[in-house]
Amino acid sequence: MSVTIDITGLPPDRVSVVPSPLAELGMALHALSEPGHHPGLQGWATAVSSRLDPCLADRLYEAEFLWRTTFSDVFAPFAGIPGGHALPGATLAEELDQLDKLTDDQFVTAALEFTCQLRYDSQQPSPLEDPDLRRRSLELAAARGAVQERFTRRLLEDPPAVRAWFRELMLDCEEAFFADVWARVQPQLAADARHKTELLRRKGLAEALSSLSGAVSLDQEAALITVDKLLVGHTATGDGGLVLVPTSLGWPHVMVLHRYGWQPAITYPASGARPQTPSVEQLTRRLEALAHPVRMQLCRHLARSAHTTGELADAHGMSAPEISRHLAVLKKAGLITGCRRGRYVQHQLDLAAVARLGSDFIEGVLR
Repeated sequence: MSVTIDITGLPPDRVSVVPSPLAELGMALHALSEPGHHPGLQGWATAVSSRLDPCLADRLYEAEFLWRTTFSDVFAPFAGIPGGHALPGATLAEELDQLDKLTDDQFVTAALEFTCQLRYDSQQPSPLEDPDLRRRSLELAAARGAVQERFTRRLLEDPPAVRAWFRELMLDCEEAFFADVWARVQPQLAADARHKTELLRRKGLAEALSSLSGAVSLDQEAALITVDKLLVGHTATGDGGLVLVPTSLGWPHVMVLHRYGWQPAITYPASGARPQTPSVEQLTRRLEALAHPVRMQLCRHLARSAHTTGELADAHGMSAPEISRHLAVLKKAGLITGCRRGRYVQHQLDLAAVARLGSDFIEGVLR
């Protein structure tokens, strides 16, 4: 499964790499509410949570569905501004001003995006105008709990008031903890943006995209960007542009904004903020390779020392061709390595790759 972006006719000067204070604040809020997703930030999350004003903590809890299990597009308002050429603001206040430029319908549908399972990448009626969709939105919100139902009802009844409430909440977060965070991560994000921009200029879009994450690739002939995700979606740049947004706090998440009518954007972990992780396809291949009992037994042998195909065949009472077929599966999955010694190739388990299977699985499903 994947999300694709059709970039037919997209000129190089309409690809921009720009940090976003509002998106990074959203990532910070996500890390505070889901510290298990970000082990490297657990110490910071514990410290911030322990000193939050109780009133601010209650307000964050009221709206945390906007950033906890998913990441609402209210944190990328630049993408919804008509024309498809706007970029993230340099400050949080500038981006909140961009949020004010969205219509009530844009704000409400972005806030209800995953909460109420509304359609994302195709044009749909507005819950502000369609009574059936409004009723369905409230029903789905109620299934998530009373707090979310109350917030959804407020949102549908008075979008400007909720938008003002959200703006004040973000500014209070900036004062409470995010100003310090942004001062620390902004230089890293700016440096990453400069590096990616130079990579775009010197080596082209394919090279720049592959540097974002192993989950992002470009088919130049088809003019199609593919992002490995656990969902299926599609969008196109059309007459607009493509925005790449680095994040210091977001690893392992790679997110694609592909909302209907909005400018496409990819939020990716900045260089230095992430290790290399396999694609979901490669992870699946590894798990399937280990599911076979013979290959599991081979791994037990190869974990202790290197062996040739003939040695493994003798140890398991199988023919060399049978063993070779199993070794080929393990090698394709990236679980074993081979080293030639004269006439023979000795195979050994890649312990580092196996040791990362658990964290690779978690990162793959969270991405």
